[in-house]
Amino acid sequence: MNKLPLAKRVLILSMLCEGSSMRSISRVADVSINTVTKLLVDAGETCLAMHDELVRDVPSARVQCDEIWSFTYAKAKNVPTAKAAPAGAGDVWTWTALDADTKLMVSYFVGDRSGESALILADDLRARISSDRVQITTDSHNAYLRAIEEAFGADADYATIAKIYKTDPKAARGRYSPPVCTGIKTTVVEGDPDAAHISTSFVERSNLSIRMQNRRFTRLTNAFSKKLDNHIHALALYFAFYNFVRIHKTLRMTPAMAAGITDRLWSLEDIAERIEAGKPAPAKRGPYKKREG
Repeated sequence: MNKLPLAKRVLILSMLCEGSSMRSISRVADVSINTVTKLLVDAGETCLAMHDELVRDVPSARVQCDEIWSFTYAKAKNVPTAKAAPAGAGDVWTWTALDADTKLMVSYFVGDRSGESALILADDLRARISSDRVQITTDSHNAYLRAIEEAFGADADYATIAKIYKTDPKAARGRYSPPVCTGIKTTVVEGDPDAAHISTSFVERSNLSIRMQNRRFTRLTNAFSKKLDNHIHALALYFAFYNFVRIHKTLRMTPAMAAGITDRLWSLEDIAERIEAGKPAPAKRGPYKKREG
């Protein structure tokens, strides 16, 4: 059985984490597109398990939550007329919960924009943090209200932020850029949150990094995900890279080191080795038997 050298596997993983398309990776690394896809799937499964195992007992004091839009196969409005649209086709939302101090991506979930998805994120966040009480800030999406209440009850100081945008119909006609934000409105939902830390700035900056470093989030191209599973695998790899491998420029260490869930700087070699360690041993092949007839 042919096996890619470690250096080439690390090269492919690095390019996947830095926003290169799968086709360009196959050309640069001189491997087939199927090889890149297979490594992405293996890496995604490994990183999902890695996040679930290691991102535990996080001493978070302040958490910011948000959701970022993308789509798989086709946008929701085009799915009814699309040819052979697979399960999961349409709009996809990536829900994230970021520690405001360590910048650790504590929890994430890929789903729709419903209250059920918000509750899954909130329950997962509650299970991963060790703090008795945490301050949480979200945008004004109503799905968060019930989700935070059910997951945390009275154990969270919770506030929301609603952005106020300038209304200019003439300027907005035919414009792709978003409208101008002229102010924000904060609302205390539960407890006594510190007004100085009612913010979603860090998680919104994280959304920019997600778009910049994941080719399938690039708008107005054909680089979007064709399958929901591959979308999830790509995000799992990115979040493992972000938490454990990439040094945060402000913190001068990785978010995982800042949060105290690891005491060393990881590398993509470490992730590649975990991928290999998680694979089942190849089955022994029996003796060749000549077919009769």
